[in-house]
Amino acid sequence: MNLSRSTLYRSALLAGIFLASGAVSAAQAAKPKAQAAAGVKQDVPAAPKLYPPDLVRKGGALFRQDCSFCHGRDAGGGETGPDLTRSELVTHDVGGDKIGQVVRNGRPDKGMPRFDRSDEQIASLAAFIHTQQNRAQARGVGGRKGVDAADLQTGNAEAGKKYFEGAGGCASCHSPSGDLAGIASRLKGLMLEEQMLYPEHAKSKVAVTLASGQTITGTLAYLDEFTVGLVDSAGWYRSWGTSDVKFKIDAPANAHVELFPKYTDDDIHNLMAYLQTLR
Repeated sequence: MNLSRSTLYRSALLAGIFLASGAVSAAQAAKPKAQAAAGVKQDVPAAPKLYPPDLVRKGGALFRQDCSFCHGRDAGGGETGPDLTRSELVTHDVGGDKIGQVVRNGRPDKGMPRFDRSDEQIASLAAFIHTQQNRAQARGVGGRKGVDAADLQTGNAEAGKKYFEGAGGCASCHSPSGDLAGIASRLKGLMLEEQMLYPEHAKSKVAVTLASGQTITGTLAYLDEFTVGLVDSAGWYRSWGTSDVKFKIDAPANAHVELFPKYTDDDIHNLMAYLQTLR
């Protein structure tokens, strides 16, 4: 039997306590049996709730479509999304009351968009996630897992292209033959999806207007309460006191964040499918 390192540590610790304090007396060991014989009620772990298999299957299909690209196919965690089988929120969820709030509202600060789902769909998702949690607890294992490429192949590329060029407004900043040329060769799977949803490494532009009226532009290199710095087109770093100049920052990631409440799940899958064609 393979034991995790943390399990071995706990076992060694308990063994040390046992040896330091002396053996448990026969009376102490027999106490639970005596209580049971006397009819004394003992704390017994509640049996895990079971869900109709058909409901779990529906929830599983929905989960793999919408959630597995971050949380893994079995809800055990992906490269970025947490392990839902160990989630306190899931543990305290009743009938999807807490899971539903997260699904419908999203968590934009953590890169999770919202999903417009019906009560029936939320119930099926909750059934699947709870079932996965029950299985993980029964196995006594868990841990972050990778995301299969198949998890990210559920969209329609043609519909994604239409969204890119139209409602999504992507074409106003990006070009499939320019900055996005070959992006699917540079970034694959989850890395591409993350860059699409929230390009955290995208460089912001800044325009600094001096007291003389001259405007200097470049890539934002530093900003705090007192100083704004940029790298200009010639590669020189320049900085000023924020109280001495006026400046305007163009942060490309902001446009992506603003899309979070507007995305539908189809928009995300279709757009991802289209980006995967840009090789």
